[in-house]
Amino acid sequence: MIKIAPSILSADFANMGRDVERLAAWGADAVHFDVMDGTFVPAITFGAEMCRAVRPYTKLPLDVHVMVEHPETYIASFRDAGADYFTFHVEADRHSHRTLQKIRMAGMKAGIALNPATPVCMVEEALSECDLVLVMSVNPGAGGQKFIPGALRKIERLVQLAREYGYRYEIEVDGGINAETAALAAEAGAMMLVSGSSIFKAEDPAALIAQMHALDKKI
Repeated sequence: MIKIAPSILSADFANMGRDVERLAAWGADAVHFDVMDGTFVPAITFGAEMCRAVRPYTKLPLDVHVMVEHPETYIASFRDAGADYFTFHVEADRHSHRTLQKIRMAGMKAGIALNPATPVCMVEEALSECDLVLVMSVNPGAGGQKFIPGALRKIERLVQLAREYGYRYEIEVDGGINAETAALAAEAGAMMLVSGSSIFKAEDPAALIAQMHALDKKI
């Protein structure tokens, strides 16, 4: 089943609890948090306290994606705030294998992310410790960007590696996901689709999420 994880980067920050609460009614499968520190990426968004604040508003898994330097220092705070997934960037961590192990030991699902210019080979030796691999289909740091088609080759390569070695990670794609690009990503093998502005600005978000879920039947 393809999962849909709306990014609350596109939600109304003044009404975050309300918007997060709506996601279950729309049919979403997870709540995606884009955490930015102003160093790894230019923007600053929110941190563990936002995660803690919205946790009571939903029973959906909280899918935390940290675009930060020194990601290992954030593991405990997001665990304590109620996060279910914790995904960090391989480009920001010299000891990715160890960090993945620490995330799992903290009781969260461990994910690793790849920027558009980062090849899959950068994470191949750590895939055995991954519950999720996030392929960025835009450059991280801002919402509303256009999908980068090269992400599809990475998704296909990750599918190939999972089959070859028996890995069981989910493949997530984030950036420029709308009805059209969702179909391309699903066909390539993506299992979780992150979409922000397309969902929150849709006339009927529930219908769009249902359309994305229906891609399962077409692949």
